[in-house]
Amino acid sequence: MTKKQIVLLSPFLIIAINFGVASAFGEIIGKWIFIPIVLTYWILWSFFILRFGGIKSMKKWLGKPVRNHFWVIMSLIVGLIPLPLFIFHNDTLSLWTIWLPWITLALINPWIEEFYWRGLLLDYSKNWQTWISVFYAGLLFSMSHAIYGMNSELNSGAEILVSTFILGIVWGFAYNKTKSLRWMIFAHFLVDFFGLSAPAFLDLWEKGAW
Repeated sequence: MTKKQIVLLSPFLIIAINFGVASAFGEIIGKWIFIPIVLTYWILWSFFILRFGGIKSMKKWLGKPVRNHFWVIMSLIVGLIPLPLFIFHNDTLSLWTIWLPWITLALINPWIEEFYWRGLLLDYSKNWQTWISVFYAGLLFSMSHAIYGMNSELNSGAEILVSTFILGIVWGFAYNKTKSLRWMIFAHFLVDFFGLSAPAFLDLWEKGAW
């Protein structure tokens, strides 16, 4: 297989591995399975980023954006979608065992995910038509989040797949237009921060309740 084929097919391998992790250990540690899932994702994404992108690509991804106010604003708008969750459910962060994984994920996850889903995948599919490249990466980005729904009711259902797909599409076009991941990483941080990741994975409020 060529490097391009390996990179573009890597999401299927990574998702399959984490499906196995969730299936094998979900019954043992229950909703806390999100921690092994996240760590497995981080390790595998980081491997592909470093192996097939490298430091040079990461420097490029963090370079100065091409000025494009529309896509920057769109990136930030979708990043603020979970804000009501934070307003109504921030009381779930009262214990350090909850807020520590929440803030850790919010600070680390956006870098790795954006480097992989937008940076690496879109760079390796740049000879495709833009909408096909963005759709491909966005769809697999959405599918990767379905794993969390195996053990968490709040992260299951069509709304999670649709919302993450929309995020992937907007951030994909934003990267294509700005040639930088700076604003996408910040917008992704907003989603993970306001979305109360750890409390949501642990189902600390009822589904559908703001």
